[in-house]
Amino acid sequence: MAGRFAPRPVTRTTVRGGEAAIPPPRPGSQPAPSPASPALTRKWTPQGPLDLGLVLGPLRRGPYDPTFRRTPDGSVWRSCRTPAGPGTMRVAMRGGEVEAAAWGEGADWLLAQLPALLGSLDDPSAFAPRHRIVAEAWRRCPGLRLGRTGLVMESLIPSILEQKVTTDEAYRAWRLLVRKYGEPAPGPVDGGMHVVPDARTWSLIPSWEWHRAGVDSKRSATVVRAVRVARRLEEAAAMSPEDASARLQLIPGIGPWTAAETLQRSNGAPDAVSVGDYHLPSIVGYALAGDRTADDAAMLELLTPYEGQRHRAARLILLSGATPPRRAPRMTPGNIARL
Repeated sequence: MAGRFAPRPVTRTTVRGGEAAIPPPRPGSQPAPSPASPALTRKWTPQGPLDLGLVLGPLRRGPYDPTFRRTPDGSVWRSCRTPAGPGTMRVAMRGGEVEAAAWGEGADWLLAQLPALLGSLDDPSAFAPRHRIVAEAWRRCPGLRLGRTGLVMESLIPSILEQKVTTDEAYRAWRLLVRKYGEPAPGPVDGGMHVVPDARTWSLIPSWEWHRAGVDSKRSATVVRAVRVARRLEEAAAMSPEDASARLQLIPGIGPWTAAETLQRSNGAPDAVSVGDYHLPSIVGYALAGDRTADDAAMLELLTPYEGQRHRAARLILLSGATPPRRAPRMTPGNIARL
């Protein structure tokens, strides 16, 4: 079971390799080495099984997310804007041990947060499956942990972009805006990885660029309102999920769905169920009661036995693959979310 861990010493190493021109980015490609890139490294041993894909997968916003890479050797590369500055981290499992390396101004911060990111603060022992389908998914996914990034804005902004549109549209907007206004990620990464823009840069994006990325004025205005109080919103990462949700929803345009989607990632909130999701009620309803027409109220009633762990239960239901059969061709691809 996961527990709390004391940080291990951080050691300094140097990435070796020759200077070379960075080729055009190719999604999913192996990061090309760069010369004399100073890296901080850390090793950490989790208690119990850990699946990097399950833990870090929710941080990826589409297959071409410029802040996330999964390389053929199983490593996960992640770039982000930490309180200390931009940073890139590579995480890999070697046997039962996690090996991480980080670059940039935020390297120390990233490595200090590594255990929390991988679920050391999560307590899966508090979860008890109440349905056979949930129990089976729980058995098949022993490495599932709810990690916390400790960063609110990097999850809040893409969640706003995902409001009331298909995931393909939202992923495209995120990709275009981060590549255009974010800075190249530090470290030995390919040219396609970028760090998310800072709050001021988000606030200065002109209206036509939002439009070009397919973001309507309502969502862009919500992003701008949020980044203007980014410091106060980032404080939510240290709050209880209830208080954090209330603070996020003080911003007009941010509702329960957006707050839950953010806190699932920033705070590792096990009960932050995505109320208002277009597809989730029918999936939960079908999996637990055979009801494909379930709405939010019915979903919450079905999840009542998992009070305090409803997000974990919903995540396991999604991982089970038990989705209602479709009666007609889909009108639009992806997941359409409300506020």
